[in-house]
Amino acid sequence: MRAPVDIFAALGERLQHFGTSAEDRAIIASAIADNPWFTEADIHRAIDAICVDMLQRDKLATWLAQYHPIAEPRDVAVIMAGNIPLVGFFDLLCVVASGHRCHIKPSSKDRCLMNHVVTLLRDIESDIPIYDYSTDSTYDMAIATGGDDANRYFREHFAGAHTLLRGSRHSVAILDGTESREEMEGLAHDITAYSGLGCRSISMIFTPSGWQERLHAMPAANSKLANNIRTQRAMLTMQQRPFVDCDGYLALRGNDFPTSLATVTIREYTSLDEAKEWIADNKERIQCITSHCNIAAAVPLGNAQRPTLWDYADGVDTMMFLREH
Repeated sequence: MRAPVDIFAALGERLQHFGTSAEDRAIIASAIADNPWFTEADIHRAIDAICVDMLQRDKLATWLAQYHPIAEPRDVAVIMAGNIPLVGFFDLLCVVASGHRCHIKPSSKDRCLMNHVVTLLRDIESDIPIYDYSTDSTYDMAIATGGDDANRYFREHFAGAHTLLRGSRHSVAILDGTESREEMEGLAHDITAYSGLGCRSISMIFTPSGWQERLHAMPAANSKLANNIRTQRAMLTMQQRPFVDCDGYLALRGNDFPTSLATVTIREYTSLDEAKEWIADNKERIQCITSHCNIAAAVPLGNAQRPTLWDYADGVDTMMFLREH
């Protein structure tokens, strides 16, 4: 088999112009039919992020150089989520690049796009060790993403395997009031991209007073999100709870992450240390932090939805997990 760097760099080259052919447009239409929360813009956004941030040859080579080869290939089950387009791709990349055999179960909500990528990979390298997952098979390791109920099932089903299970997490932005217009526009994209369904979607903003004047409006991504916003707008109005209407989301003061998809919590602080302390106390609930302040592990505003090869979900190094078991 060709080297993983060669295989995935070739995939990046093939995906660069995705959407320009009739076949690609049919795939996009099928993906949206399978999951009406997907939009064409979000599909292009996800593929562009993968091509630029994960499939560049130099980045792949630098990333893989950090890890020693495995001693023996294992069978790894990868149970994928489907909340955003190709959200399970990075796990597939890690398993194959580490030298293991990857058995994937795409989500029914993202099967079309994932199957297309797997078809491209098999065309690039016919011997690539990617197989369909089977509930009747036994696996040495498993990587799975889901809610609390799903994770309870995964723990039972994969009781004899080494598992990396991920639950729901949230992402936050920390502002200090000196952000540029471009940064605030970037934050709006961090909130509204993928209809706010991703674990890296910003759903809480720490800010000094005066936040109402700083927020940037964005249109709702699709009709399903617009319906959620209308419902929440009506409920908040009936409850006489103050909020700021930003078209694609509603912002209101609170102390915890919102329970509604259409809302973002605003937490005002008097000292930046307050925000840092809250982050430290709730780190197990947080996926991503975006800010231009001096905050550990923060990414620039506007970059929350573009994880790199080094941005492991839940802070667990997936490549190390695959090498240690």
